[in-house]
Amino acid sequence: MSVADLAYPSLVYFHLLLFVLWLGGDVGVFLAGQHFRKRFIYTLDQRIALLKLLVLIDMTPRTAWALMVPVSLSVVSLGGYWAVPAWLLAGAWAAGLVWLWLVWDAHFHDMTPRAARNRRIEFWLKNAITLGYLWLGVQSLAQGAPLAETWLAMKALLFGLIFAAAIMIDVAFKPVGPQLGRLLKEGSSDETEVPLRRTMDRTRIWVFVVYALLIATSYLGAVKPF
Repeated sequence: MSVADLAYPSLVYFHLLLFVLWLGGDVGVFLAGQHFRKRFIYTLDQRIALLKLLVLIDMTPRTAWALMVPVSLSVVSLGGYWAVPAWLLAGAWAAGLVWLWLVWDAHFHDMTPRAARNRRIEFWLKNAITLGYLWLGVQSLAQGAPLAETWLAMKALLFGLIFAAAIMIDVAFKPVGPQLGRLLKEGSSDETEVPLRRTMDRTRIWVFVVYALLIATSYLGAVKPF
């Protein structure tokens, strides 16, 4: 096969690999979080070590999430499903790479004003991309364009919903920082543990929503039922 012939199947493979890393990494984060919650089994030091591992594992799905945007549009373009405008494709790659840099730069400069700035920019970038995918899915389902295939239009819509649910994970998880700081300062007790547990329980709802949407989206892409 020529390089040109290899381009599309290679992109499809990379797209699938990102899905595996996203879902698999998220499951790892979920399991580490589940063990962190077991205050009567693990010492506080052990639980903090689990939390540090959780944060590190979480970089895998966050990386996959950022790269999924340009890769998905590139697959659509090379597959002939939509003649994606050159400016949009270039913008998607620029946005994905900037997003990737923001994620890792914030990770390496955690707990600093620089990290807080990066996360604010990332938040608004994710919101903009979410609206873009939701529009693409709704517009295509209603008008049959720019995505003519129903399964692909539904996949775009579900992808936008995944973005929205994943954003809500970060929003719901935000109180954990101060609550964890109080736990470290005052020690483990019902007063410090119960609010933290409640926040994590609320966050889990959105985690399950993301899992369900990811599975539904991958099914549409693999089976193409419509």
